[in-house]
Amino acid sequence: MNRAQKEQYLREYSILKAQGKPFFPYAVAKDSAMACVVMLAIIVMSIVLGAELGPKADPTTTTYTPRPEWYFFFLFELLRVIKPPALVPLATIGIPTICMILLFLLPFYDRGPERRPERRPIATTAGIFIIAAMGYLTFLGASAGPPTQIDMPTPARIASQGGKTLAQYETGKQVAAQSGCLACHKIGEIGNDGPGPELTDIATRLPAAAIARTLVNPTAPMPSFAGLQRGSPDKFNALVAFLGQLRGTGDKGGSG
Repeated sequence: MNRAQKEQYLREYSILKAQGKPFFPYAVAKDSAMACVVMLAIIVMSIVLGAELGPKADPTTTTYTPRPEWYFFFLFELLRVIKPPALVPLATIGIPTICMILLFLLPFYDRGPERRPERRPIATTAGIFIIAAMGYLTFLGASAGPPTQIDMPTPARIASQGGKTLAQYETGKQVAAQSGCLACHKIGEIGNDGPGPELTDIATRLPAAAIARTLVNPTAPMPSFAGLQRGSPDKFNALVAFLGQLRGTGDKGGSG
């Protein structure tokens, strides 16, 4: 901004300031009135519609999918994209904090007098990009599966061996996700690093028969799947079939 532009801006600002009204009490009164209207609307909706947030928590369920509120879906999806545990603080704290700091410092590093969006290409492009990115991540987060969903695909060549179908492996994958296996084991990028061993390449260490025996007679504190074998043998066999083909990301062959 040169000297002439600054003088013109100050003249226009002084004219507009003389024609306007002071912030107190006019703007304060308007904001207070609107805050009261919003608060009254919330109270009426709570009384008429109720304030129930959802069903009561059931600690015995294995199929419940925890979901954040819709306005956190973008951050929820960001956590799904950034999978390495070492980078989780970057997704949860680092990126939002950096964005907030840049927003607070906006009046200090954007000193231009222009207010039209087409005359501020950098700010306009950055704003559109951020809104589009948050909208896209919100859509992905809203349509994403449960956080326990195992994302390791079953190779088609493995599904064609041993008379087993791809649907059986997918059923076994679902049983592994819903049975609490990921609370102690890790499959691919999903699950915990212990106390149980990683199952990503379990088929390279144990054959399917040994996996079945381990599921029925495990070592504490692992629970036994003998009840599943008796009550739902199809699910048990599907679980064994799925675990019996896990050979890591560099899979070389199949399991019958």
